[in-house]
Amino acid sequence: MIEQLQDFPDNVAAYACRGRLTKADHAAVMPQIRDKLARHQKLRAYVVLAPDFAGIAPQARWDHMKFHFAHLFHFERGAFVSDSTWMHRALRVLTPVIPGHWRAFSPAEAGRAREWIVENRR
Repeated sequence: MIEQLQDFPDNVAAYACRGRLTKADHAAVMPQIRDKLARHQKLRAYVVLAPDFAGIAPQARWDHMKFHFAHLFHFERGAFVSDSTWMHRALRVLTPVIPGHWRAFSPAEAGRAREWIVENRR
């Protein structure tokens, strides 16, 4: 399940991911992000991976990857909030090769992640 988080600026796509994400979850969120892209040249992402996050269902992986590769350059900054060691390691490996500024934060740092994602400087 993907839940849209409230009280973020319009240029921030803010979501919490729980359980195993399905093709239907992905399809429900993409129009919201496309709508934001129609209003903003660059977006920011704030993603919370809940402790029960179980990944992306195989049927949804291709749609998920296609969307992210097609829109990668539209994101200037991203914050991932997770207690998952693999997420922190993956971001450390990927940030040098993907555009924008991406950081991983622990759940205890969620407030700091939120401040970072909405601050005005790049």
